Amino acid sequence: MVRTMPVDRLSDEDLKEILTKYRKVALVGASPKPERDSNEVMRYLIEHGYEVYPVNPRYEEVLGRKCYLSVLDIPDEVDIVDLFVRPEFTMDYVEQAIEKGAKVVWFQFNTYNREAFKKAREAGLIAVAHRCIKQEHERLIG
Repeated sequence: MVRTMPVDRLSDEDLKEILTKYRKVALVGASPKPERDSNEVMRYLIEHGYEVYPVNPRYEEVLGRKCYLSVLDIPDEVDIVDLFVRPEFTMDYVEQAIEKGAKVVWFQFNTYNREAFKKAREAGLIAVAHRCIKQEHERLIG
Protein backbone atom coordinates (compact mmCIF):
# COMPACT_ATOMS: atom_id res chain seq x y z
CA MET A 1 0.00 0.00 0.00
CA VAL A 2 1.24 3.49 -0.81
CA ARG A 3 2.43 5.34 2.24
CA THR A 4 1.42 8.91 3.01
CA MET A 5 4.77 10.65 3.29
CA PRO A 6 6.81 13.40 1.69
CA VAL A 7 7.48 13.02 -2.01
CA ASP A 8 11.17 12.37 -1.45
CA ARG A 9 10.22 9.16 0.32
CA LEU A 10 7.75 7.90 -2.27
CA SER A 11 9.46 5.21 -4.29
CA ASP A 12 9.00 4.59 -7.99
CA GLU A 13 6.94 1.58 -6.96
CA ASP A 14 4.66 3.83 -4.87
CA LEU A 15 4.26 6.30 -7.74
CA LYS A 16 3.51 3.50 -10.20
CA GLU A 17 0.85 2.15 -7.83
CA ILE A 18 -0.76 5.60 -7.59
CA LEU A 19 -0.78 5.97 -11.37
CA THR A 20 -2.28 2.53 -12.00
CA LYS A 21 -4.73 2.34 -9.11
CA TYR A 22 -6.26 5.82 -9.23
CA ARG A 23 -7.86 6.74 -12.57
CA LYS A 24 -10.26 9.65 -11.87
CA VAL A 25 -8.44 12.97 -11.93
CA ALA A 26 -9.70 16.47 -11.11
CA LEU A 27 -7.29 18.70 -13.01
CA VAL A 28 -7.38 22.08 -11.25
CA GLY A 29 -6.32 25.03 -13.37
CA ALA A 30 -7.19 23.31 -16.65
CA SER A 31 -6.78 25.51 -19.71
CA PRO A 32 -8.10 25.23 -23.26
CA LYS A 33 -4.87 26.83 -24.53
CA PRO A 34 -2.68 24.14 -26.14
CA GLU A 35 0.53 25.89 -25.10
CA ARG A 36 -0.33 25.50 -21.40
CA ASP A 37 1.16 22.62 -19.42
CA SER A 38 -2.24 21.83 -17.91
CA ASN A 39 -3.68 21.31 -21.40
CA GLU A 40 -0.84 19.02 -22.45
CA VAL A 41 -1.11 16.98 -19.26
CA MET A 42 -4.89 16.73 -19.50
CA ARG A 43 -4.69 15.58 -23.12
CA TYR A 44 -2.05 12.99 -22.20
CA LEU A 45 -4.06 11.61 -19.28
CA ILE A 46 -7.20 11.29 -21.42
CA GLU A 47 -5.22 9.53 -24.16
CA HIS A 48 -3.96 7.07 -21.54
CA GLY A 49 -7.40 6.12 -20.26
CA TYR A 50 -7.85 8.41 -17.28
CA GLU A 51 -11.19 10.05 -16.58
CA VAL A 52 -10.24 13.72 -16.30
CA TYR A 53 -12.48 16.45 -14.90
CA PRO A 54 -11.22 19.96 -15.67
CA VAL A 55 -11.65 22.48 -12.86
CA ASN A 56 -11.45 26.17 -13.69
CA PRO A 57 -14.16 28.78 -13.10
CA ARG A 58 -12.99 30.75 -16.16
CA TYR A 59 -14.07 28.18 -18.72
CA GLU A 60 -17.18 26.16 -19.51
CA GLU A 61 -15.28 23.45 -21.36
CA VAL A 62 -11.73 22.19 -21.84
CA LEU A 63 -10.82 19.57 -24.47
CA GLY A 64 -14.50 18.84 -25.02
CA ARG A 65 -15.17 18.15 -21.36
CA LYS A 66 -17.41 20.15 -19.03
CA CYS A 67 -15.31 22.38 -16.80
CA TYR A 68 -16.28 22.57 -13.12
CA LEU A 69 -16.13 25.55 -10.76
CA SER A 70 -14.60 23.46 -7.98
CA VAL A 71 -13.63 19.91 -7.12
CA LEU A 72 -16.81 19.67 -5.06
CA ASP A 73 -18.96 20.36 -8.15
CA ILE A 74 -17.73 17.21 -9.91
CA PRO A 75 -20.66 14.76 -9.79
CA ASP A 76 -18.46 11.63 -9.72
CA GLU A 77 -15.88 10.34 -7.27
CA VAL A 78 -12.38 11.75 -7.64
CA ASP A 79 -9.18 9.85 -6.86
CA ILE A 80 -6.48 12.42 -7.66
CA VAL A 81 -6.63 16.19 -7.41
CA ASP A 82 -3.89 17.44 -9.73
CA LEU A 83 -2.97 21.07 -9.04
CA PHE A 84 -1.95 23.58 -11.71
CA VAL A 85 -2.55 26.71 -9.63
CA ARG A 86 -0.24 29.10 -7.82
CA PRO A 87 0.84 27.97 -4.35
CA GLU A 88 -1.30 30.57 -2.59
CA PHE A 89 -4.43 28.93 -4.05
CA THR A 90 -3.62 25.30 -3.30
CA MET A 91 -5.00 25.23 0.25
CA ASP A 92 -8.57 25.76 -0.97
CA TYR A 93 -8.24 22.85 -3.37
CA VAL A 94 -6.63 20.59 -0.76
CA GLU A 95 -9.62 21.29 1.49
CA GLN A 96 -11.94 20.43 -1.41
CA ALA A 97 -9.97 17.23 -2.06
CA ILE A 98 -10.37 16.22 1.58
CA GLU A 99 -14.10 16.97 1.56
CA LYS A 100 -14.57 15.15 -1.76
CA GLY A 101 -12.84 12.03 -0.45
CA ALA A 102 -9.94 12.08 -2.91
CA LYS A 103 -7.02 9.76 -2.24
CA VAL A 104 -4.16 11.82 -3.71
CA VAL A 105 -3.22 15.47 -4.04
CA TRP A 106 -0.60 16.02 -6.72
CA PHE A 107 1.27 19.34 -6.56
CA GLN A 108 2.68 19.94 -10.05
CA PHE A 109 5.93 21.86 -10.45
CA ASN A 110 5.73 25.38 -8.97
CA THR A 111 2.52 24.71 -7.04
CA TYR A 112 3.97 23.44 -3.76
CA ASN A 113 2.60 24.99 -0.58
CA ARG A 114 4.06 23.56 2.62
CA GLU A 115 0.94 24.12 4.72
CA ALA A 116 -1.40 22.68 2.07
CA PHE A 117 0.89 19.67 1.60
CA LYS A 118 0.97 19.12 5.36
CA LYS A 119 -2.82 19.45 5.63
CA ALA A 120 -3.33 16.86 2.89
CA ARG A 121 -1.01 14.40 4.62
CA GLU A 122 -2.58 14.98 8.04
CA ALA A 123 -5.99 14.24 6.52
CA GLY A 124 -4.68 10.89 5.28
CA LEU A 125 -4.25 11.77 1.62
CA ILE A 126 -1.18 10.79 -0.35
CA ALA A 127 0.61 14.01 -1.25
CA VAL A 128 3.02 14.21 -4.17
CA ALA A 129 4.97 17.38 -4.93
CA HIS A 130 7.65 18.72 -7.25
CA ARG A 131 6.79 16.16 -9.92
CA CYS A 132 4.69 16.14 -13.08
CA ILE A 133 2.05 13.42 -13.28
CA LYS A 134 2.56 13.14 -17.06
CA GLN A 135 6.34 12.83 -16.78
CA GLU A 136 6.05 10.23 -14.02
CA HIS A 137 3.53 8.23 -16.06
CA GLU A 138 5.80 8.32 -19.12
CA ARG A 139 8.82 7.31 -17.06
CA LEU A 140 7.20 4.53 -15.05
CA ILE A 141 4.44 3.18 -17.29
CA GLY A 142 4.89 4.64 -20.77
